[in-house]
Amino acid sequence: MPEGFFRSAIPDDLGEPPQIDISVAHIARVYDYWLGGKDNFAVDREVGDKVLQIHPETALSVRANRAFLARSVRYLAQAGIRQFLDLGTGLPSANNTHEVAQAVAPESRVVYVDNDPIVLAHARVLLTSSPEGETGYLDADIKDPAAILAGARQLLDFTKPVGVMLVAVLHMLRDEENPQAIVDEFMAAVPEGSFLVISHLASDVQQETMAEMGRRLNSSMTQQFTMRTREQVKGFFRGLTMVDPGVVLTHEWHQDSPDGEATPGVLWAGVARKE
Repeated sequence: MPEGFFRSAIPDDLGEPPQIDISVAHIARVYDYWLGGKDNFAVDREVGDKVLQIHPETALSVRANRAFLARSVRYLAQAGIRQFLDLGTGLPSANNTHEVAQAVAPESRVVYVDNDPIVLAHARVLLTSSPEGETGYLDADIKDPAAILAGARQLLDFTKPVGVMLVAVLHMLRDEENPQAIVDEFMAAVPEGSFLVISHLASDVQQETMAEMGRRLNSSMTQQFTMRTREQVKGFFRGLTMVDPGVVLTHEWHQDSPDGEATPGVLWAGVARKE
């Protein structure tokens, strides 16, 4: 089994706890702060507040993105998908992928992927599968699809359809890191009937505010954001069949709640099927 792959449980004898630098803000912890979580530090809250100063609706937008994840997973599960590859998992929160999928189909299998030490430290929460299904956690970098696919094969059957989840992840990749090639490699590895789910920070919505948000985030963290237009996000789905209504703001995609319709989103979102 590949090093860094944990199936059903994180062993108690994993070794020393991962080293977490609390002197520099980290997006997973800032995101947790915006969601009202407790797994963050003063430096994360400081950066989070800098963004809230210019875009007070950020917390609502983050929740809208989380709600999109749940709706898209539910859509895939109802469409017959029983395997999910969740890339750039982030810290556990409400409605994690396996919880939503297994509520529809208890036999669903989910592999979570992240290379963030703080996510690994909390990954046990992600491995609480239903008895009929199974979850795994892979400590790996999204920029190495080959390693991720090798690890995921320990749990997922790539001869059967897979839901590939890239929710609020691709804007962490710069253009020179060729995110399109990364998406293409993952989708080439899954069969027809598989789905791709993406949400991505928008550069062409509230343009001045989003540009300033990017500057504040990029000057405060080692992770760097690249926001993209709707057309650029649509490009990630090339060669796939878009699910209606196409690429829209997160709160507009298959909304099932009147409250959700009023929740502003600043991330483009879409789902597409491999034919």
